[in-house]
Formats: sequence, structure tokens, C-alpha cells
Amino acid sequence: MTTRSETQTTLDHLLTEIEHRNPAQPEFHQAAHEVLETLAPVVAARPEYAEPGLIERLVEPERQVIFRVPWQDDQGRVRVNRGFRVEFNSALGPYKGGLRFHPSVNLGVIKFLGFEQIFKNALTGLGIGGGKGGSDFDPHGRSDAEVMRFCQSFMTELYRHIGEHTDVPAGDIGVGGREIGYLFGQYRRITNRWEAGVLTGKGRGWGGSLIRPEATGYGNVLFAAAMMRERGEDLEGQTAVVSGSGNVAIYTIEKLTALGANAVTCSDSSGYVVDEKGIDLDLLKQIKEVERGRVDAYAERRGASARFVPGGSVWDVPADLALPSATQNELDENAAATLIRNGVKAVSEGANMPTTPEAVHLLQQAGVAFGPGKAANAGGVAVSALEMAQNHARTSWTATRVEEELADIMTSIHTTCHETAERYDAPGDYVTGANIAGFERVADAMLAQGVI
Repeated sequence: MTTRSETQTTLDHLLTEIEHRNPAQPEFHQAAHEVLETLAPVVAARPEYAEPGLIERLVEPERQVIFRVPWQDDQGRVRVNRGFRVEFNSALGPYKGGLRFHPSVNLGVIKFLGFEQIFKNALTGLGIGGGKGGSDFDPHGRSDAEVMRFCQSFMTELYRHIGEHTDVPAGDIGVGGREIGYLFGQYRRITNRWEAGVLTGKGRGWGGSLIRPEATGYGNVLFAAAMMRERGEDLEGQTAVVSGSGNVAIYTIEKLTALGANAVTCSDSSGYVVDEKGIDLDLLKQIKEVERGRVDAYAERRGASARFVPGGSVWDVPADLALPSATQNELDENAAATLIRNGVKAVSEGANMPTTPEAVHLLQQAGVAFGPGKAANAGGVAVSALEMAQNHARTSWTATRVEEELADIMTSIHTTCHETAERYDAPGDYVTGANIAGFERVADAMLAQGVI
């Protein structure tokens, strides 16, 4: 039987090979390191996982698609962006993962997101594989007409690679209901098919699911609540800091408030807001979802209880809970040290890989409950899969039913991560528990289906 140290040496060699084969993709390297550095116990305990080529296949996407996206702006000038779709692993079902429209998007970012999605989707227990896509297009400041023309051009290439039994994209940063609508319309026009299950995050009147916009934020708070219960506490009366002000952050704040916590912050690239009375959701939604404005406008309208801090770090605000809900690597080692000094009890990731590895280790060493994104923010893709189920049956579930299903899934994910960590001698380590539990489900399916 191979020892853990021998197995870790093998995994370290593989990580070196990943870096060599995927140059200039630091986000993907980071995601691969984060998973593979936790797998030695399970690979050593189960020899079938050490089968040559299994993990090598897991870290290599099944398909990578890169394409140009030409479109015209309102002045008639032709613009060209780059589009991506990485179909990473379909052992458990059709590829499933969002589309991100943001200037920071490149192949390495999409591969990191797609790799994370494999394990996140596996943890839900639903039949969905892992994929991700997007473009370096920036919808911020663009007119509706420009966004529509871009989305139509993007889908004119993407449509040939997706389908309800093949690959089912959804939204992500920069891709909300407006963009999903334009993408779906173009798919329908090109294919002459009403294939509702090809995209999720659709409008409620044409195949979308209730609770889908709220699902990632709601699910993250439910996971945080489960971690707090393990400490013998609940969310009632706890102060929370939340980063971001997009869909995930807004509904994180909403669910925190509903469960009795006081969410006092939100942020965007211009800075952050602190509101001692708790974030006013109606005002925040008006500014961010309707006006597409900046958070400094919130402070201007809210009054004396709120202040805007340009730049800076939202993690400087003392709190019991921290829920990073913006983007990758936003919570670094210095921020983690500040949170610890201020008495933080739990950190739950609403975004994908928002905490640097150094910060994660520091938080864990300090005894802070840490919920990794692949577990804590799986509620969004879980409800996307429920949307697919509703589309397949040509039906629509009530909000109550969807929210109950979401709560059951998040409870199950927490239990799975917690019990798996204990089974591999890492009690309380949700990172190890999530990585191993997700890996086991995917690896078992890959072994059963042969070398493909």
C-alpha cells in the first residue's frame, strides 16, 4: 500500500507538470494546488485512485474552445473580443457552469473556474459535470443595444458547442438576466428550437426558476449557518461583513438579515460602504440592479448611518462573520490577520476562490470555521440543476419548494464535507472535506466509464 508521503510526492510531480503544460495561468495553478495538496490521504487509502492517468485526466479539460467575437458599437465601430468555453469534465452529467463577461477573463481564469466547478457540482449530488466560459468583453457602461449585439455574436459561435444534454451555461460576473435573455434568443433563432434547458438563469416567464437569482447568496448563508451550528451558535445577533454588491452579495445580505444577522457592508471596485444600521436592501437593489450605479451613491442617499470608504479593504471592518462575494483572491493574508484580530468566527466564500491560500491557512490555524467556495457557494448551480429539471418536465415549481430543495442540498453538502474531513483525520477542515468528497464522486464515475 502506498504511503501518504509517497502519494504526496507523486501529486507534487503532477503539479509541476501542470504548471509546465499550462504556462502563464496562475489562477488555474492555484486551483489545482488547492485540490491536489489535500488528496494524498484518499489516494493512499484507495489504490484504485492511484491508477495511472486518472488524476492526469481529471486536471486536463475534455475540450477547450476559443473564438473571436466581432460586434459593432453604437458608433458603428467594429470591436473584437475573445470568447471561451472550457468543457472540463462530463463524468457525472452534461457540463454545467456560468459565463463570465469581464476584462480580466482569459483562458487561465476560465480553466480555474471550470476546474472548481467539477467538484462544486459533484458536491450537490446532482447529475451535472463541470465547465465554464466567458469573454473579456466588459458590459459595464455599454448600452443595451451594444450588449445585445455582443451576446448575439457570442452565441453565434457558442451555440454549436452547447445543448441541454451536452453543456448548459448560466450567468456569472457580468452576465445577468439581460445577457441570458439575449443569448437565449439568439440560440433559439439559430437552432429553430425551444430548448429551454440549454441555459439557466432565464426569466421566470420563459423557463426560469424561482429562487435562482437568490440561490448562490442564500446557499452561502445556509452553509455559514451550518458551520456556526457546529460551534454551538446561530446567526442571530451576529455582525457580518460582505464584499461585493452584485447578485451574490445582495442575496447574501438578504438571507443574513432574514436569519437575524446584521450585514453592515457592501463594496465594488471604487471602495466600500459601512452602514451601522445594516444595509438597506431596497436602496442597494435600486442603485445596483436598476441604475447600475456605484456604491458611493448608496452612502450619499442612506444618510448618517452609512459612510463610503474609497479604496481600502472591507475586511478592516470588525465582524463575527465574513462572506467574500466579489471575485478571486480578494481576501489576502493581511486581511485574514485583521479579521482574526477583530474576532471573526467564520468565513464563508460566496465567490469562487476569493481567499488566497496563505489567508486560508492562517484562518484555519486560528480556529476560524472556513467554508470553501466549492461547497459554500454551490447553491447557485444546485438551483440551476433544479431549473433544468423543471424545464425537462415543462413545469414550474413554487418558490417554497425550490427554497426547501436548496436548504436540503446545502445541509447535505455541509454534512458530507464535515463527515469526509473526519473520516480522513482532518476534523473541522471543510477544505479537505469538500475536495475529497467531490473527488471521490467524480473519480468513481471516471473509473466506471473507462479511459476516455
